[in-house]
Amino acid sequence: MIKAQGLRKTFTTRSRKGTQTVEAVRGVDLQVGKGEIFGVLGPNGAGKTTTIRMLATLIAPDAGQAVIADHDLLKEPAAVRRKLGYVSQAGGVEDIMSARAQIMMAARIHGVADPKRAADDVLKRFDLTEMADRPGRTLSGGQKRRVSIALGLVHDPPLLFLDEPTTGLDPQNRANLWDRIKQLRESGTSVLLSTHYLDEADVLCDRLVIVDHGQIVAEGTPAELKRGVSGDVITLRVDGLETAAETLKPFAREIRVDEDVLRVYVDDGEHTLPALLRTLEERGIRLSSIALDRCTLDDVFLAHTGRSLRDTGADA
Repeated sequence: MIKAQGLRKTFTTRSRKGTQTVEAVRGVDLQVGKGEIFGVLGPNGAGKTTTIRMLATLIAPDAGQAVIADHDLLKEPAAVRRKLGYVSQAGGVEDIMSARAQIMMAARIHGVADPKRAADDVLKRFDLTEMADRPGRTLSGGQKRRVSIALGLVHDPPLLFLDEPTTGLDPQNRANLWDRIKQLRESGTSVLLSTHYLDEADVLCDRLVIVDHGQIVAEGTPAELKRGVSGDVITLRVDGLETAAETLKPFAREIRVDEDVLRVYVDDGEHTLPALLRTLEERGIRLSSIALDRCTLDDVFLAHTGRSLRDTGADA
């Protein structure tokens, strides 16, 4: 559904301090298959939204090319727009109009033959029928996000762009929206999803790229990316991080000192942990806390960038 190569975008800002040039996207390549949920994971300011806006024809790339649903992004932008739905971070739900009226308007804009029937179908699909005639301002955050996705899907596009779809939602509404997104995959819709939530990328995405400072630093399935770092992570708080790191080298595939904690990456944490604890005790290294976890996408981000995604201001 998407094949993009070498996408680049630079913005120039002017202020009292002078002109500043920001390379928002620096040579991004993406391939998204039919019926696939493909994630773009990274901290705020990594270039996720700029990438999606270029692919959605909302802004033009400075360089690169892409074919979307068999149409050239640069030469056939109108044809590309007919093949996709786009849901921005803001969502686009209007306060005064009802959800039904907004969805019917979107259907007319997209040239749907029977806007009322299309609106009724998508309202039912997202369990919005009972609240369909209420003004947008009376809807909850979760309901508004479902309406925004309905707006993007009313013309039944084969490809949907979701830019940070669950930002600001409580855990229950996030989980509900995750289920809706999974149903899109089951119906054959391809989804390009940007997020800074680690658990969201892990749960939803068939494949993903991790982006940082406008560049892709890792790509693969969540499982492949985590296996590439290590099987398990033992996180310790100890007195003398450097001494402990040197002592534990024989146990680890990799050791990282991350501020006040030591991360020891091992193949089999359950069997390694007892021997590791004995060694610390024998060497007289005082242990404050210890945790054993499966490798996460945050560990992948840390391995490729040298810092934790959580420390960038993104939420876990």
